[in-house]
Amino acid sequence: MKFATCNEYFENWAIEDVFNYAADLGYDGVEIAPFALAPSVEDISAARRDQIRAAAEKAGVEIVGLHWLLASPEGLYITHPDPEIYQRTCAYFKALVQFCGDLGGEVMIIGSPMQRNVQEGWDYQECWERMRAAFEGGLQLAEQYGVYLCMESLSKEQTNIVSTCAEAREMVAQINHSNFQTMVDVCSGSSEEVPVTQLLRDSGEHLYHVHVNDANKRGPGFGQTDFVSVMRTLNELNYQRYVSVEVFDFAPDPRSIAAGSLHYLKGIAAAL
Repeated sequence: MKFATCNEYFENWAIEDVFNYAADLGYDGVEIAPFALAPSVEDISAARRDQIRAAAEKAGVEIVGLHWLLASPEGLYITHPDPEIYQRTCAYFKALVQFCGDLGGEVMIIGSPMQRNVQEGWDYQECWERMRAAFEGGLQLAEQYGVYLCMESLSKEQTNIVSTCAEAREMVAQINHSNFQTMVDVCSGSSEEVPVTQLLRDSGEHLYHVHVNDANKRGPGFGQTDFVSVMRTLNELNYQRYVSVEVFDFAPDPRSIAAGSLHYLKGIAAAL
């Protein structure tokens, strides 16, 4: 099992500084929210991509991949019935795949609830099919770059499509491609009737990534979520990929979040 931190809560930090601080703490990797680097990845030159990748290598951390994929630029919407909006989103999704590959990242976490919600008057099944087609359209490029697309279920308070891990697994089953997998977000998973530990088990061989965040939207160890059971389950599953610290509440500060979360998780892991 490897440990990563997401970068977006390091507000206004240069990505090089995030890499260095994460490495100093003992993280194995950093997961990147593209909007924290630029409004659009298409504005990030090949030279800058090489610099980012080299900075991570110099610091001694891996670039795990990308999340918060469609939060910017404005106007992206992966279920939208308007052909122009939808096609622009599909094209940008492919640009993200290439960007992830250029950085040496391996996973793209498909969340972005506000860019997939089914609006009133839209047909749910048609929205599902548009999502599916968008993901399928990026798979050839993903395979070329060695990138794995991971469907993230998000809580019903955030989205009304793929709001359970069972629905995420259904999308994986329908697409049926080795570069399309799923993941579990502990915070969102905590809102389901099924315990998070069972969600991890139910993911089976398709569990490709885990976001560790408390149900209170803070880091692990900053609330009451039972991470001992989560870590024990991952250990029993012989999970050897990344658990990545993602938070939505940026208090008290990035240094405390990153250090406290990793210390807590490694303490549990050492005791298993």
